[in-house]
Amino acid sequence: MTDNMVHGSSQDRFAHVRDIMAASLESGADIGASFCATIDGETVIDIWGGWADEAKTRPWEADTIVNVYSTTKTMTALTALLIADRGDLDFDAPVAKYWPEFAQNGKAEVTVAHLMSHSSGLSGWEEPITREDLYDWDKATSLLAAQAPWWEPGTQVGYHAITQGYLVGEVVRRITGKSLGTVFREEIAEPLDADFHIGLAAEHDHRVADLIPPKAGAAQAAANNIQRKTFTNPPIDPFDTRSREWRGAEIPAAGGTGNARSVAEIHALLANGGIAKGKRILSEAGCRKALELQIEGNDLVLMGLPLKFGLGFGLTGQVVQLPNENSIFWGGYGGSQIVIDMENRATYCYVMNKMGEGLLGDMRSADLIGAARAAS
Repeated sequence: MTDNMVHGSSQDRFAHVRDIMAASLESGADIGASFCATIDGETVIDIWGGWADEAKTRPWEADTIVNVYSTTKTMTALTALLIADRGDLDFDAPVAKYWPEFAQNGKAEVTVAHLMSHSSGLSGWEEPITREDLYDWDKATSLLAAQAPWWEPGTQVGYHAITQGYLVGEVVRRITGKSLGTVFREEIAEPLDADFHIGLAAEHDHRVADLIPPKAGAAQAAANNIQRKTFTNPPIDPFDTRSREWRGAEIPAAGGTGNARSVAEIHALLANGGIAKGKRILSEAGCRKALELQIEGNDLVLMGLPLKFGLGFGLTGQVVQLPNENSIFWGGYGGSQIVIDMENRATYCYVMNKMGEGLLGDMRSADLIGAARAAS
């Protein structure tokens, strides 16, 4: 198998991972992609290849970045874990302790942990909104503060596809006085020299790959009213990610821009007890908070899939079987995925521009991650 379309570096034992990426690019399963793995804080695979656009006029370069949709949620969760690790945020406390207006409409007892684990009953907006409203932080958050939950908080899981970032982000803003994207940039991304952005400056636009939508959108098969409202108010349109408005806004559940290197190297923090690139940012106990089971059940939004959530991350279960019980993960609409293995101090991330139909990864990420794990 030739891998002349695959660039970057990887240790010899991971040659098969390069072959898998090359085959995916040659077959057309991928147009452009990047994959990165870290072990014991060392980057052992950092590869990329293909094209940044469907017309194949722009090569996918070492510094190409792309919207990763819900893989962004892991960065939002990490930021909240950092604030909690300092003692400024108690996940078991009511959201209204930090955000008093949130207590409206029967939400006085909803906890921050409910927000982190997709169980608050606020998986979408009740009032009709537009995509432009997603760029208006105050409007998006005030509407959520005012509305009633769609189910009894803490009793069921229902994926907060877009709302989770506004909910957790507003708690972070009330505590720190800064937007979540700012806290993330100043305290995580910049110290680690990581190329991931929640709110992308225009100077980086030339490096952004175009997301290529799947043939069928996730929102088209809504099976119930909660799912319909979650995914169609407003509709999710991958072409929005090509706009300056989307890229520049802070949409902390879906609007992050980065590549596999940045995601894998940032989450090396969690895999290595709070240290990455020689810098301690969290305590080991603060990292392991992510593993604490908050809720499990058939997800009301994700087609009834049986899911288990810790604090901000998915845990191993029937849908995604992780390396061990000390592993966490999440993925983004279209196929991006990050797996964090605390037991073996490893991270594995796949990011691409040709979208599949899934929300939690697909065989492209599974094949790459499986091969990397096998050779680790």
